[in-house]
Amino acid sequence: MTTYSGPARLILVDGTRVAGMASLSTHQRGGLNGWGGTFRPDQASTDLRNATDGLQLELPYEQFGTVAVTGVRKFLATQVLMSLAGEGPAPF
Repeated sequence: MTTYSGPARLILVDGTRVAGMASLSTHQRGGLNGWGGTFRPDQASTDLRNATDGLQLELPYEQFGTVAVTGVRKFLATQVLMSLAGEGPAPF
């Protein structure tokens, strides 16, 4: 298993870049390789809360991965924690 935990930017369909922190890992299930984890944006907006598919996650050193949001939950009083499922090769 490979992991990444640190700064990241979620790029919405309209090109908006949202800074935050990501915690990601690779996993294997029945011979299928995949990756996913969570993203905690620095600031949550309505557009961000409604984001689902066609998103990009940018990690340092211009590493990109395609992700889909599988869930959003409140985290502390003013923040959200987004669950992500990666598509294609992991960017870390």
